[in-house]
Amino acid sequence: MTYKIVSDSSCNRFSLENIAFENVPMKIRTDNKEYVDDTNLDKAAMMNDLLKYKGKSGTACPSVGEWLDAFGENDVVFGVTITSNLSGSYNAAVDAMHLFAENHPDKHCHIVDTLTAGPEQDLCVEKLQELMLEGKSFEDIRSEISEYIKSTHLLFSLESLKNLANNGRTSQVVAAMAGILGIRLVGKASDHGTLEPMHKCRGEKKALETIYKEMQLNGYAGGRVRIGHSLNLNAAETLKIMILKDHPNADITIIDHAGLCCFYSEKGGVLVGYEGAKKFD
Repeated sequence: MTYKIVSDSSCNRFSLENIAFENVPMKIRTDNKEYVDDTNLDKAAMMNDLLKYKGKSGTACPSVGEWLDAFGENDVVFGVTITSNLSGSYNAAVDAMHLFAENHPDKHCHIVDTLTAGPEQDLCVEKLQELMLEGKSFEDIRSEISEYIKSTHLLFSLESLKNLANNGRTSQVVAAMAGILGIRLVGKASDHGTLEPMHKCRGEKKALETIYKEMQLNGYAGGRVRIGHSLNLNAAETLKIMILKDHPNADITIIDHAGLCCFYSEKGGVLVGYEGAKKFD
């Protein structure tokens, strides 16, 4: 039996060991340029371009055809998407799944709406990899991944919400708060897959302390943590040290954001995916 995982590029991974994996790219667009979110993207240059750019910018999800091509001819395929409440990627992937089923009635495909983005989506991909390497059946993998994502969480610390607000992902009023000098907004992915601001913090250190406090309140007890950052390695390492003081054996990985997460979190943004208490039934 052959397995494959396909994710849109809200996931920050472009390869996996021992399991076939493909990342179908999102696109970041302005009136005069398109950035394809793949391994060739110069993220620093893109962010610098966007800082200077005064016009409209936005994103485009992978097409149905791109998803279908990525599924290939494997026996068991799992697609993993950014939350359906922020993108059409899930709907495109589901349409591709139906076409896959028509073309390959003897094979199996399932699409996971992660109700999140970035590092929490990375955790979902890693869990699928683990289940596939154990040789689990399609039905068992589908059941176990559905349960797993009920106990993963996403927190974020952002200095600017301009791109989120301009694309309707948060309100202009909330975005204006983050524009105040020295203020960073800390928030979470809600149970419904939307981005929910929670705290206004003065300074990055306070924001990181707030993130770790929220992790503890949400049942973090030393499990996996994936810390993503947009050109802010120092903040990611600072948070890692905080966690390791209490949980020296914690599985923590620092991730450079891919293009989509860089676009929405903007320069200095930090996103944290982690395992905690079950958040919904």
